[in-house]
Amino acid sequence: MSVWDDLEMLLDSPSSSVTVTSNARGTVKETTNFKVEEDVAALRKAMEGLGTTEKTLIEVLTQRSNAQRQLIGTAYQKATGRTLVADLKGETHGDFEDLLVALVTPPAVYDCHEVMKAMKGLGTTESTLTEIFASISNKQIKALSDVYHKETGRLLIQDLKSEVSGDYGKALLILAEGKRDESTNVDTAKAKADAKALYEAGEKKWGTDEEKFIDILCHRSVPQLRQTVIEYKSISKKTLQESIKSEMSGHLENLLVAIVKCVENLPAYFAERLFKAMKGAGTTESTLTRILVSRSEIDLMDIKAEYKKMFGCTLYNQLESEVSGDYGKTLKQLCGQDG
Repeated sequence: MSVWDDLEMLLDSPSSSVTVTSNARGTVKETTNFKVEEDVAALRKAMEGLGTTEKTLIEVLTQRSNAQRQLIGTAYQKATGRTLVADLKGETHGDFEDLLVALVTPPAVYDCHEVMKAMKGLGTTESTLTEIFASISNKQIKALSDVYHKETGRLLIQDLKSEVSGDYGKALLILAEGKRDESTNVDTAKAKADAKALYEAGEKKWGTDEEKFIDILCHRSVPQLRQTVIEYKSISKKTLQESIKSEMSGHLENLLVAIVKCVENLPAYFAERLFKAMKGAGTTESTLTRILVSRSEIDLMDIKAEYKKMFGCTLYNQLESEVSGDYGKTLKQLCGQDG
């Protein structure tokens, strides 16, 4: 049985809500004996002069929290007159550069830049937009939207409108407004009614009423949707995920399935994304970087546990065989060896 078929666990895993932001389950913690001047001196020594000491960059930046890295960045600029980001970009390159820059970027700014990258150039990277907007809280969406406005002078919602279209666009724009209900109360009668409405809008109907799926899945709270997933299984032979997969296709299917997965088990959703980023020919480094950096202080320990449960090997060992060099060393340092 796959992790997605085990609906019993929904009742026992309140921690996998998209609104959880405690760092108790992160692999990266604040350094207790933090001396910002020493870190700045070590980074300068590693980058100034001939050659770069990558080992020092990795040690310092992976073993400090993001808040501590911000303090280092401020002190670094004060001491050198240059930004830490500019120096890292000048001294490193490729995936390693992207990863170090991600580590020293504030979370909301990083989320915003990932969204910008997904919208840039020819074509839109829907899979990135889907992952980000299906998995983050209203507070995180507001923070990234504020950064977007500050950096571009434009509204994110307006720019997204010109990038996404159709039912997928409708659903994504609702999520990007950051107005999902975040109450923790569960109304079982409403969950039953929603489950029935979804069943009648999909499986029971000739053709599918996508709007009904979009409305319910993009507005209801996480605990409410969990109950709806359970109620759905009691009236249908299929799980809600299976039903979406059989009724829809393309980007909309991917987005709605991602929402249901995040509601059911957020760490398992990320574990699966990591697995797919390393599966087959080639590795999608941008996905590995984004998830390992952005979840390192939130729930990476839980993601590792789900990874092992779902795929039978540790995330660390998988990284060991898929990524190499300084980039691989940095990812493994963020991941941690324990499982």
